[in-house]
Amino acid sequence: MKRAFLAAVAAAALSLPALSLPAVAAEKLVFAWTPNPQTPQVDVALAKGYFEEAGVDVEIVSFPSGREGFEALIGGQVDVAFMAEFPAAVGVLRAQDFKVIGDLARFRGSRVIGNAKAGPLASPADLSGRNIGTVLGTNVDYYLSKVLEGAGVTATVINAGPADLAPAVARGDVDAMVTFPTFYPAARQALGDDYVELKAPGYTTHYILSASGATLRDRPEAVSAFMHALVKADEDVAADPSAAQDAVLANLQGAMPKAALEAIWSEVEIGLELDRELLELIVDEAAWIVGKGIVKAEAPSLESVRQAFDEAPLAASDAEAVTLD
Repeated sequence: MKRAFLAAVAAAALSLPALSLPAVAAEKLVFAWTPNPQTPQVDVALAKGYFEEAGVDVEIVSFPSGREGFEALIGGQVDVAFMAEFPAAVGVLRAQDFKVIGDLARFRGSRVIGNAKAGPLASPADLSGRNIGTVLGTNVDYYLSKVLEGAGVTATVINAGPADLAPAVARGDVDAMVTFPTFYPAARQALGDDYVELKAPGYTTHYILSASGATLRDRPEAVSAFMHALVKADEDVAADPSAAQDAVLANLQGAMPKAALEAIWSEVEIGLELDRELLELIVDEAAWIVGKGIVKAEAPSLESVRQAFDEAPLAASDAEAVTLD
């Protein structure tokens, strides 16, 4: 069930019965997660000791990107990893041993950023014939391809590192760029009055949790307890968004003011779930990856991708949050 973060849920949340935490022996789970603006359930669970209450000793290990966290998961260095959904599509194609167990939030503000000197960005059709920088082989490349395909136009797509894109647009080396949301503020700063953007539909980033197959097979109770703590934190986030933002900001250690976090959340749907939208997105991404030759494999069916999901840990605490079928 979709639970849009910005819905007026505080009053309803007060009437919810308190979740009773399952009794499990304290067990360690290594969690690949880095403080970020979009996953307040983790911040709240850590601040309020919900993992400890659930009998789980969570060790946080930070990685520069979700992809690297996922690689550590596949390599057996961590038990659970936070990431965007795109690495999971690659993992499915490579038949890697993992399962998607939760979807913490969805970012619906993906955009194309341009330099006004190169012309307006009133619609995707304005991208026709332009030089557009992006990070090839990633979810932002996937998004750009969907925008161009939807408009029925072509453009010259140029590969660049995410930190190099904003300066390239500001210099006029490329006309526009598609990058990761964490680089949006840098682009606005670099372009100043020349900043223009196009919020074109076609892609929603899902911030998901994956668990290693070995952890799910050997310690399923610990994973269920871990998810139970996050379900409890999810209810807290819905009941008191401002307090949840304070928990996020505490972990970000001054990286942004509260007003900036509030602006980010205006484009984020926060709510722990597993739904058909995520499943179908990973199916489509996997087919796109195969079509681009990034991974040599056959495009998977919806049924085969469904096997890369394990809803049991979340459903044990919130069955209504699972709508995969």
